[in-house]
Amino acid sequence: MTSDLVVIGIGQTLRGDDGAGLAAVKTWQQSYPDSARRSNLRVELAELPGIGLLSLLEGAQTAILVDAVRSGALPGTVHLLSEADLSNPLAGSATAHGWGVAETLALGWQLTPRQMPGSIRLVGIEAGDLGMGEMLSPPVAAALNLAANQIEQAICQVMA
Repeated sequence: MTSDLVVIGIGQTLRGDDGAGLAAVKTWQQSYPDSARRSNLRVELAELPGIGLLSLLEGAQTAILVDAVRSGALPGTVHLLSEADLSNPLAGSATAHGWGVAETLALGWQLTPRQMPGSIRLVGIEAGDLGMGEMLSPPVAAALNLAANQIEQAICQVMA
């Protein structure tokens, strides 16, 4: 499906704070319904997409990915990472689960560079508890509104 912009929430709802990306996108949709319904914007919720993330990116000129990250910052810290940050996962934050976003994007840029969006940003929410369960930790839950605001700001910058 072709769109100017795709917003993709990534995570695993049964692993505590790893569901933060999904929850942040849902919070953004509730907080900014007019923005979420733009005709040139596509929203995806991807429970552990792995390499399937590449198919979710197809057709988009710009992508905003929202995921739990681990960088050593305090849980609930919201990061805004650029494409350059994502292309060097050792220098920036890593996703909170195994084969992460940075590795998937690197593979996409190597195998199908013409199908990749021209611009990719990541709104990362620092994960704390990744144990089994559907509940986000209190600091991560408290950061959802800030993450939703960062998603909206990134959309406004792209659409300006």
